[in-house]
Amino acid sequence: MLGKTKLNLLRFTNILVFFFSIGKREELFENLAVEIVVKMGDVGVSVAIGLIKVGVFFYDVISYPVYAILQRPWQKRRAMNKDRAYTVPTSDDELCYRGIQPVTELQVEFKRNKITTLREALDYAFKKYAEKKALGTRKILSEFDEVQKNGKVFKKYDMGDYSWITYAELDEMSLWFGRGLRVLGHEPKENLIIFSETRYEWLVCAAGAFRQSVAMCTLYATLGDDAVVHGINETEVRHIVTSHDLLPKLRTILPLCPKVTRVIYFGDQLKPTDVTGYKEGVVFTSFNEILDKGKKADYADVPPAPSDPAIIMYTSGSTGNPKGVILSHQNLVESVLAYSIVMQVRPNDVYLAYLPLAHVLELMAETIMLLYGLPMGYSTPLTMTDRSTKVKRGTPGDVSVLKPTLMPAVPLILDRIYKGILEKVAAQGKFIEALFQYGLEYKNKWYRRGWGTPICNWFVFRKIRALMGGRVRLIAAGGAPLPPDTHDFIRSALGCPVLQGYGLTESCGCATLMDVEDLSTGRVGAPLSVCDIKIVNWEEGNYRSSDKPNPRGEVIIGGNNIALGYYKNPEQTAQDFYEMDGKRWFRTGDIGEIERDGCLKIIDRKKDLVKLQFGEYVSLGKVEAELKVSPLVENLCLYGDPSRNNTVAIVSPSVRALREVAAKLGLPNDASVETLCQDQGVKAAVLEDLAATAKKAKLMRFEIPTAVHLTPDLWTPDSGLVTAAFKLKRRAVESRYLDDIRRMYA
Repeated sequence: MLGKTKLNLLRFTNILVFFFSIGKREELFENLAVEIVVKMGDVGVSVAIGLIKVGVFFYDVISYPVYAILQRPWQKRRAMNKDRAYTVPTSDDELCYRGIQPVTELQVEFKRNKITTLREALDYAFKKYAEKKALGTRKILSEFDEVQKNGKVFKKYDMGDYSWITYAELDEMSLWFGRGLRVLGHEPKENLIIFSETRYEWLVCAAGAFRQSVAMCTLYATLGDDAVVHGINETEVRHIVTSHDLLPKLRTILPLCPKVTRVIYFGDQLKPTDVTGYKEGVVFTSFNEILDKGKKADYADVPPAPSDPAIIMYTSGSTGNPKGVILSHQNLVESVLAYSIVMQVRPNDVYLAYLPLAHVLELMAETIMLLYGLPMGYSTPLTMTDRSTKVKRGTPGDVSVLKPTLMPAVPLILDRIYKGILEKVAAQGKFIEALFQYGLEYKNKWYRRGWGTPICNWFVFRKIRALMGGRVRLIAAGGAPLPPDTHDFIRSALGCPVLQGYGLTESCGCATLMDVEDLSTGRVGAPLSVCDIKIVNWEEGNYRSSDKPNPRGEVIIGGNNIALGYYKNPEQTAQDFYEMDGKRWFRTGDIGEIERDGCLKIIDRKKDLVKLQFGEYVSLGKVEAELKVSPLVENLCLYGDPSRNNTVAIVSPSVRALREVAAKLGLPNDASVETLCQDQGVKAAVLEDLAATAKKAKLMRFEIPTAVHLTPDLWTPDSGLVTAAFKLKRRAVESRYLDDIRRMYA
């Protein structure tokens, strides 16, 4: 046995040298890796990884001068350490920061052409890029039942290529839609609800509405019935735009919306749309019928003013009914220009559009792409990758066909990608898992020093990069805090910068954004050119602008990106918005810290801060973001009782990971999820994993939950426990599981 082990190690060493000198024999390397795992076990894996480290060390020494000349890492380190903002004089209890950013060609063009509204901005893009591809939709050839290995039957799509419309066609369709609205009797300045998934028709409707000075009122497609009814009735709309898939939801909603007289719907590629059985008196008109009506009409455009509302964007409603945030044309144009400075868009970029257009992040991103004349391909999580649930086996997913270079993301999506990749790697065996972890550590180490790792990229991460089409060069992340571990992992595994930004619907999603030269994690970048950022003392939480080494306090944003207020909600508007020094300001409720170079780090939220029995403050949202990295967690809510000195957690677990834990504990394979959630051994294993995750994230002892309740409930928007943007509804969760919380403390 010892002789075989030495022979295997000798063969492995020879292959390793060959691997680093030639770099072309990937199959030999993979085959030998499998052989080592099978024949040598855990000890062999450790020895093999040790030999790889030795080989890599010598490779680094030999190649160092070459890479130094080619990559010039000192330039990246210098760029990383540059100042990104400076202070502006203000009062004693606050500090104000302004970003240092260049002027772009797009800003110059907009100023030269006096473009101040979205209608003018889109007209500029439509004319300039008339013959270029604009919006693409994947063709669905058929839908059928596919039987899985476990006997379950899933609906699958047989899909073709992307079908595109040009910028000229988009211009023409938006003109027809705007005129079609007028034919229906829709007046300028009258609100229009759009309640639909992300698709190309959504943008056509928006562009057409802007032509006629119609304010688009956006609702998330995943909102509950009560929230949808609230948005429709508050805006007093007569006309609603929706889709084939969401139309059935209106059967119960329309009887509660007395002013609605017409529903415009987007059709389905395969099925006819049934419009029978709805509230009497409501007329149903297809999107294509509206275009046909507009073709024959001759209504002139009614250009909006910069101060006119362009979008009334309803939030996801984490603390009650969704609020309608009024965003003017000036707000949106100024914000898009500010983002364009940092995004560094290239002429050959391709954008993957899949986040909800009712979310300000996606709306801003798609508008930027339009202004640069880029093609945007639409997708959904159900069809995005080759392994997505709706994609027929053997059929490429959307990213494999589109091969995007730019994509947006929210932490929820990136966390799932992170956990999914780790699961797939772990399934390949211990050696591959160990090799992958070493490759990740190796790449992160050199990345932070300003070096690229092309050999590591090719042999360790190439197949993972291919999962997203193989060409993604930049990801923009926002919507919630991105855990540093996830940030590092995605950046390394996909081989591209992940730019984390900060903003709210009330600021057009625009406040700060990392630049591509920022190699850090845990930060959200410097103030964008459209706004200033104030750090204001919050005495109750013991955060002050005079804190050392960095000023800390509530984040207040001021500039032309700040919304006009909340629709029909003057009390909340007066509480959150104010005017000062010729600027409009918004109190975010977030607690931030400004680092030496002027970059912002979100460290707390006023509503999430709990003071425990002995005076320790726990930021519930911050701790939750760190603990959600655990592969056992699908979602999690931390709870802190002010009369106690510890926290507890309610966890909605990952079913797959939970069953793996159960198998290790010797529990029956057919045990129900409910049974597993109640098992004390499973609970102990989950609690232990949370503690290990917390330790890795360097959380304080009092921040780590001392008890856990596992729930089989799925936390979806329909459950009422998360918003349409999947943000936690903390009060609803605490109310639902109040008895369990009491038991944990007892």
